[in-house]
Amino acid sequence: MSEGRVADEERLADEEWMGLALEAAARVEGRTSPNPWVGAVVVPARSPGREAAHFVGATAPPGGPHAEAAALAAAGETARGGTLYVTLEPCGHHGRTPPCTEAVIGSGISRVVVGMQDPDPRVDGSGIAALRRAGVAVDVGVAAAAVAEQLAPYAKQRRTGLPWVTLKLAATLDGRIAAPDGTSRWITGEAARLDAHRLRARADAVVVGAGTVRADDPSLTVRLPAGDPLARGPDEQPLRVVLGRLPAGAAAAPAVELAGAPRSVIEELGARGIVQVLVEGGARVSHDFHRAGLVDRYVIYLAAALAGGDDAVPMFAGEGAPSAGDLWRGRLHSVTSLGDDIRVDLRPAG
Repeated sequence: MSEGRVADEERLADEEWMGLALEAAARVEGRTSPNPWVGAVVVPARSPGREAAHFVGATAPPGGPHAEAAALAAAGETARGGTLYVTLEPCGHHGRTPPCTEAVIGSGISRVVVGMQDPDPRVDGSGIAALRRAGVAVDVGVAAAAVAEQLAPYAKQRRTGLPWVTLKLAATLDGRIAAPDGTSRWITGEAARLDAHRLRARADAVVVGAGTVRADDPSLTVRLPAGDPLARGPDEQPLRVVLGRLPAGAAAAPAVELAGAPRSVIEELGARGIVQVLVEGGARVSHDFHRAGLVDRYVIYLAAALAGGDDAVPMFAGEGAPSAGDLWRGRLHSVTSLGDDIRVDLRPAG
């Protein structure tokens, strides 16, 4: 077999194993902050393919083991001489847990495949350097695009100190989020609502205006069927944040009450170690976060329904673009069918 073909097969195998690590990380997103959600796979030396023996780990909630330590503990002595696949660079500093680099070196792993270098200033290449100094072979950048997409909120928070902001909207096809009388349940169908709960499950904090709390009295909790990988127990719910005063007896209690401009709200949440924020409205809050340029991702659920007039509540309430040349333009990231509804993921251009 030619060297080129061997190299191609090794690259494909690396990408498959990293895919398993990505799947493991996805299952714990929303549970690990302020730590990143990371997945790891240990492949013993005599495991040539995906179906061979392997050991998977994912980051535990704060204070628990990181993904690498969990996978290595599961592998035990079979890790010696094997390969560790991990979505993010292993840390080399003491935090709530010992450095992952020490666990990797002590395990006898001979090769580490890293999806992405850690942007945290405490790491930022130092973990990779420590492994190489110890004689461990390290390859960086396998499935880099997929890993960067999965960890984009973490990377932003570590680089800027600000959380990643997702603005969620549910509307009719003509862009209305509520009827003239204020009623809005249920614009979208069950499949879209379940998807929105999975979106909420990945957030560390859910932000809503006090007006929406008064109008709809939402609980702002994750409600998913038992057995769903992203189902959350009573003690695992995202932080509930109300902009303004929380009405007495509101279903969203207990909640943090914040006031001020959207930028100050996001800075406060960043100071609290929040990595992902889900803004759920209403129309004025959505407008203000959009207008301030704070939104990293727009998730818009569009129902196969029409309000049919200009008296229903629009997605954004406030001053808009004064002319066509001033329109905000982004890029479509994905469009997904959910029953009779569609989900549109939109990102800022650039």
